[in-house]
Amino acid sequence: MASPMRSLLADPDRYLQSFRLFLERSTEHQCMQEFVERQLPDVIASIGNGKSTINVLSVGGGAGEMDLQILSKIRARYPGVTINNDVIEPSADQISKYKERVAHASNLENIKFTWHKETAYEYESRMNAEKKAKKWDFIHMIQMLYYVKDIPATIRYFHSLLESQAKLLVILVSGKSGWETLWKKYGSSFPLDDLCSYVSSGDLPRMLDSAGLKYQLYELPSHMDITSCFIEGDKDGELLLDFLTETLDFAKTAPPELKRQLTEELRKPGCSEIRDGKVFFNNNLGVIVIEP
Repeated sequence: MASPMRSLLADPDRYLQSFRLFLERSTEHQCMQEFVERQLPDVIASIGNGKSTINVLSVGGGAGEMDLQILSKIRARYPGVTINNDVIEPSADQISKYKERVAHASNLENIKFTWHKETAYEYESRMNAEKKAKKWDFIHMIQMLYYVKDIPATIRYFHSLLESQAKLLVILVSGKSGWETLWKKYGSSFPLDDLCSYVSSGDLPRMLDSAGLKYQLYELPSHMDITSCFIEGDKDGELLLDFLTETLDFAKTAPPELKRQLTEELRKPGCSEIRDGKVFFNNNLGVIVIEP
């Protein structure tokens, strides 16, 4: 009998609900912000040397929250320079949120925004068809490589667009996170569709080494409070379980044995730690900075 389990991406509203709850319960954005504050200035220290214009490409820019923080750091490092910021984002909804954010932000003078409503692959295909290969001083891909069919080819393509002083920044879940444990053990039981693949920062060195690319790795500590996942019938707990398993209504549609094993696994040290009676999932991120 076919499993009633369906991909969470089949219901965009519920996906968005679970994603918002994930951001609320986790330190995802805080740990990225800390990286932008503390480590990004070193990463971008030479990307604009001697230039009057800096070209930045955001691949999968979403609603622009992290993008604007990155741009403010580039602006602070290179005052008075014109920044061309191109955004590749397939979701019209996310682009309109991004535009709204830009409209309400201050300190964006000297920054020009261009949005492309397309996937990374569509962008690459269009550029190849138009025989264009614009070069960039800084390219970033934040939490987007899961949605790419051929990860090594995507990295190779965008790496080929780097200027000589440029950097390619990739942020993904860490190979040392609870996500890695969960995916390795239970990924094959989840109803993953073609839209998504399980990849972590632990998978990238192999790909980068075989492509002969130079890179640096950073680990960003992050956690998520998943205590409500263990309260039967708790609405937030059910949403977080959906997000963790990429499964629509996991609590209601998963076979009882899978649900039992998974909730047990979530409590184990490979996935989480228990502090003051609360369960904190290891949501660590890995940052990879790739050299030209």
